[in-house]
Amino acid sequence: MADPAMIQIEDLTKTYVMGEETVTALDGVSLSIFRGEIIAIIGPSGSGKSTLMNILGGLDRPSRGGYRFEGDEVAYFSDDQLADFRNRRIGFVFQSFQLLPRLSALQNVELPMVYSGAAPRVRRERAAELLERVGLGSRMGHRPNQLSGGQQQRVAIARSLANQPDLLLADEPTGALDSATGIEVLALFQKLNAEGLTVVLVTHDRGVADSARRRIAFRDGRVTEDVQL
Repeated sequence: MADPAMIQIEDLTKTYVMGEETVTALDGVSLSIFRGEIIAIIGPSGSGKSTLMNILGGLDRPSRGGYRFEGDEVAYFSDDQLADFRNRRIGFVFQSFQLLPRLSALQNVELPMVYSGAAPRVRRERAAELLERVGLGSRMGHRPNQLSGGQQQRVAIARSLANQPDLLLADEPTGALDSATGIEVLALFQKLNAEGLTVVLVTHDRGVADSARRRIAFRDGRVTEDVQL
């Protein structure tokens, strides 16, 4: 018997009211994501891929349809449950890094563990371990403006792993990086996936998509392609 899907999305629809116009960002999307996959969600701007990522990560709610995460119906979570879900089960990596400029690399990585209530010593030890894991053991005390773009993205990846998430969501993770550094960051995602982490890369870049093992293409809020690579 096949393992059940970690994520099950059924007839997911998201609409926004903009003035007198209703915009459909997602239009009846259904798909499954299995634990241990590395997936690229690809499509042009306005295709619905970022809206899907926001719903997967608990940053937004669907207008209609189902989103189950290991059997739990996320769409029915209260605001407090959704915040806890984001903090404990989802890791986020963004194109713009979103590091706090006044904090060191170590303190930035500690931050999600502050919100989850981890003890200071536990936070520091885990943050240091994660920075070592992404190759920044010698940069722990540096602030973001003392780091290259690639190093900042590695700090962001370490931070995304702080609470041992089940799912890592990366939105255009190489968009602000040069091509060589982007390849290094993609290799890090592949390494994390090989260690068992489920990874979803949201991108418009076919090169990034080719680093995954499954590609899901979006256009006009619908899935137009879902293939194993």
